[in-house]
Amino acid sequence: MSGDRVLDELTVHQLLGRIVYFHVLLIAPDLPAADRGPASGPACCQHRAHSSRFVDAAPESSVWGALLEVSAELPDHHRPCPRTSGMCCAACRVTSAASAVGSGWAAAEHRAYHQRLPEPGFLDACGRAAASRVGRVFAAQYATSCAALDRLTAEPPAPEELPGVDELPLTGELLALWADPAATTQAPVASWLNHCTGLGDVRRVLESRRTPS
Repeated sequence: MSGDRVLDELTVHQLLGRIVYFHVLLIAPDLPAADRGPASGPACCQHRAHSSRFVDAAPESSVWGALLEVSAELPDHHRPCPRTSGMCCAACRVTSAASAVGSGWAAAEHRAYHQRLPEPGFLDACGRAAASRVGRVFAAQYATSCAALDRLTAEPPAPEELPGVDELPLTGELLALWADPAATTQAPVASWLNHCTGLGDVRRVLESRRTPS
């Protein structure tokens, strides 16, 4: 996001609503059955060191709770604080959830379109990019600081490490929309996705767009 502009509440609702819409309609039906809960990740700022300013409103009590719910359906990618509680750094919780969405969506799309394993580090790059971009919006909205988020934004993945909408449309759009939400929310990056009802539809559209007529 350019500068430190705080997005209006309606725009944040639109952004998060688009995540929920695509996850429920396209990603979730294609996910393998989970046989375990998420593994723990690093401790959040609040539990590692008191280096963040605690946000009074927990994410699940606001529209941001939708992001937490989506990440909970991606246990292979979600890495919450091992001491998850109401005292966790709110920004850490949001960035952790966003990372799960970024890497989880990339894994689901890659499996559906390519039928092979992605390159090493690819899913991690998608997760870090999503965490950084979504986290910046949350931190700006609540005027909070987070050391972990600062580290993420200081060392973003290189553009060539990330997929575009012509490679992984859902993940590519997610990353593009949150890169500068104020500029793009009124014009979805890949509007043809609105006419797809499954990852199979997305794959067929991709194949038709890549095949000269």
